[in-house]
Amino acid sequence: MLDNGAFHKAADLIIPNNIALLFIPPYSPELNPAEKIWWRMKRAFTGKLHKSLDAVSLFIKEEVMKLTKEIVAKTCKFDYIFLSNFWTKLY
Repeated sequence: MLDNGAFHKAADLIIPNNIALLFIPPYSPELNPAEKIWWRMKRAFTGKLHKSLDAVSLFIKEEVMKLTKEIVAKTCKFDYIFLSNFWTKLY
C-alpha cells in the first residue's frame, strides 16, 4: 500500500512479480496503516528536547525497538483490511 509520492512511481523502480502496488488516493494518510506508526512516533516525540541529531536518532531507535508484532497489528489495524481475502492475514 503506497501513497502517491513520486518516488513510488519512479521509472527505474523494480517491482518483483509477487508484489502488487496498491495506491491510496492523494491526501488520505488515514487510509495508510503505516501512517499510524508515524503518528505514534510523533506523539512520543512531541514536547521533548533533543540536544543533538545523535540524540534524535537514539530516540527513534528506542521507539522502533519498542514495537512488537502485537503493537504494530493493533496500531495499524483497519477493519477494511480484513474485509477481503486479498489482504494477507497479520496473525
